Amino acid sequence: MAAGVASLRCSLRAVSGDLFQISRPRLSQLAGATTSRFLTTSTTRAAAAETHSYSPEQPPTWSQTKEKTRLVPVSASYFTGNSDFYDNWLALQDLQRKYQTLPTVPMAEAPPAKWKTLAQYRGIVGMSVKAARYKKIIDILDRLNCINPAVIPEDVRMALDMYRRDLAQAENQGKPKVLDHLGRARGVGRRKTSVARVLLSEGTGQVLINGKPLADVFERVHERESAVFPLIATERMSKYNVWASVMGGGKTGQAEALTLGVARALLVHEPALKPALRRAGVVTRDPRMVERKKPGHVKARKMPAWVKR
Repeated sequence: MAAGVASLRCSLRAVSGDLFQISRPRLSQLAGATTSRFLTTSTTRAAAAETHSYSPEQPPTWSQTKEKTRLVPVSASYFTGNSDFYDNWLALQDLQRKYQTLPTVPMAEAPPAKWKTLAQYRGIVGMSVKAARYKKIIDILDRLNCINPAVIPEDVRMALDMYRRDLAQAENQGKPKVLDHLGRARGVGRRKTSVARVLLSEGTGQVLINGKPLADVFERVHERESAVFPLIATERMSKYNVWASVMGGGKTGQAEALTLGVARALLVHEPALKPALRRAGVVTRDPRMVERKKPGHVKARKMPAWVKR
């Protein structure tokens, strides 16, 4: 029994040895294919460079150099999300650094310029651009526009013209205010939550607020003078009649809203009074007078109940 098992083992070994000898060339071929499959690109290019030798008289063909060809994008920001914007921004930054030593003028004395709007710029680049990013371009344009016009370089002038709006598009003036068929001028003023709508016509100095005399609406003298201060400052109190409707807010807010409404209506009658009204400080709404939210407070001046002690 033991002799039979030993002879069987010897026969199996002989058969397996013959099979290994037969399959050895195939394994070597497979090993060679596997090795070539995992060759790196640098190894392949190095091998191609060694096998091909070029002479100066005969330039290499495309089939000979295709392994060594590498495509490089024209733009340095090609792989960014918005390459056109970054190209424009970097180009303006180069101009700013190049001419940063040139003399400048104050922004108020710089040539007037209206730049393209964000919507127009988005249409030019063909993709969405955030307002915060476009503001970076506008800031550089404002700085370049402040260069002294006598020494401004030509490339800076061309860059500014690219972003400058057309005069026809820049005209964004509202409808001119005129007198109505009864010779009245309209003006609207706001202060906090108060809104005043004013009708101003030539007359004898009569003032009606919500159908009541001025003294019946405002009890304090300061509020009465504030409501018609534009007429007092220009000495036109006895020349015009005022009809106004005011709503919202308190007495002080309503009086100051009337100040702006009367000033705007007076400018329709006499536009030449604008310098005098501007000096009086009644032409525009003072941003310092707009109520702001205080940090830690629920509203502008209201403090949370848990803070109070």
